[in-house]
Amino acid sequence: MDKVVILARVSTDRQEYRRQINELESFCQKMDWDIAGTFANKVTGAESFENRAELRDMIEFVRSNDVKRVVCLEISRLGRNTLEALKVIQILNENKVSLYIKNYSLETLNTDGTVNPVVSLICTILLEIASMERLTIRERMNSGRAQYIEKCRKEGVKMGRPSSYKKDIESYRLQYQKEIGLLKKGISLRNIAALTGTSVNTIRKVKELCMTGLDG
Repeated sequence: MDKVVILARVSTDRQEYRRQINELESFCQKMDWDIAGTFANKVTGAESFENRAELRDMIEFVRSNDVKRVVCLEISRLGRNTLEALKVIQILNENKVSLYIKNYSLETLNTDGTVNPVVSLICTILLEIASMERLTIRERMNSGRAQYIEKCRKEGVKMGRPSSYKKDIESYRLQYQKEIGLLKKGISLRNIAALTGTSVNTIRKVKELCMTGLDG
């Protein structure tokens, strides 16, 4: 039975990668692959390999555990920065570990461990498309924000946070000191909710209101 590891990623704290993991676990069981580990993180796909702990840990794991392939749902889960994602694929290739991309049924290595040149080309194209999508989304967001600011300027609408905003932050800091302390330790929203009895939605609001100002 081939040993595999699962790789999952989402871009923001508000997203969950559990769906990706569930789908890949079911798929690996169907393929009769032995899941040796799961590596997941909430980080933008534009981050470099050096700044993504789950990728570094995964590489070390596959090197020392005779893993045959890494399984991900789609190529953008590896990253939306083409050069950084190709760097990871190259490291896997050098260690005779194949990358399997489920939504396209693509595998970077042949059965004899050699690189599949056609799949390599397809992966490069798919990564370029993912990178372009990221840039397009960012441009649309920046354009929309600029248009909104210009509209407010013309209509004489005052920009910025309301005067009550600082008061809201202080009241939340006082009321949810324990929750903020756990957030600062990097504990997940669900675990904090279980420890404190505060709802996940409330903890999320506390994080949005208070965490930015805690460092400054």
